[in-house]
Amino acid sequence: MPSDKTASPDNAPTPQDLTDDLVRLLSPIREGEDRFTGPAQPGGQGRVFGGQVIAQALQAAQATIGEDKQAHSLHAYFLRGGEEGPPIDYATERDFDGRSFANRRVVASQGGTPILNLTASFQAPEEGLSHQAAPMPDVPDPEGLVTDDEVRAKALEAFGEKMSAGQRALMMRPRPIEMRSSGRHQWLNPEPREPHSFSWFKTVGSLPDDPALHRAVIAYASDYTLLGTSVLPHGLSWMRGELISASLDHAIWFHAPARADEWLLYETDSPWSGSGRGYNRGRIFTRDGVLVASTAQEGMIRQARRKSGSD
Repeated sequence: MPSDKTASPDNAPTPQDLTDDLVRLLSPIREGEDRFTGPAQPGGQGRVFGGQVIAQALQAAQATIGEDKQAHSLHAYFLRGGEEGPPIDYATERDFDGRSFANRRVVASQGGTPILNLTASFQAPEEGLSHQAAPMPDVPDPEGLVTDDEVRAKALEAFGEKMSAGQRALMMRPRPIEMRSSGRHQWLNPEPREPHSFSWFKTVGSLPDDPALHRAVIAYASDYTLLGTSVLPHGLSWMRGELISASLDHAIWFHAPARADEWLLYETDSPWSGSGRGYNRGRIFTRDGVLVASTAQEGMIRQARRKSGSD
């Protein structure tokens, strides 16, 4: 079970504690041949993080596949917002098992109500025609960038009084994924800018040598920053209470193995937004320029209405 450590000064979790808790979080408990229960986020409150549900569903699917095949893609639809705290149930269907490919379908439910549908495809490793047309972006190395934790602290100083106690606690909660973004943060900068962003990420501690777990952690982290790219041209921010949003779907293609406890560069862009929705794409590179995954997500984005005095 996840640890009950808190972020109090006298009992602050170490980076390795946070990483070990993430491993436990992304290790669903088998309740039957194809049924699993996902552990709850330690100290969680509010809406469950979408990346957690995607990663747990992927892990449930991976647990029903032999070691001869690896996940190469997943496609998920968010149906309802889940709640942090209660466990999440994962029912897996073995839709196809072939010599080269296999397919799994997972329904994530909470309290008997479906919150996410996910389909994952698996392939036996093989040699084939190979090319990489996408060059790695030329951005500063992570060592020269401030952490997103530092940026969150500055944002809290600027906008904390406008947040609820729960929102402030969520912002300051220690995180197992360290992120360092290149360029201006929309949290602090209201000026509209190009819908293109770059963030380095990795776990704050070491992970076991399990390729399936590293794919799950990458899936977990891929839900960070992606939807926010589509609001950059509009100069709006969740931090300032200007937006209402929710992820609608999420897709990942795993191109090559990668370690999630080593720096990975996440490049995101948004070609379009409209009709209350924003479309976003992402590419994930290793430090030596290998494209290891691609992502796509559409989400609901709506400008929050200001309350009038008569409301």
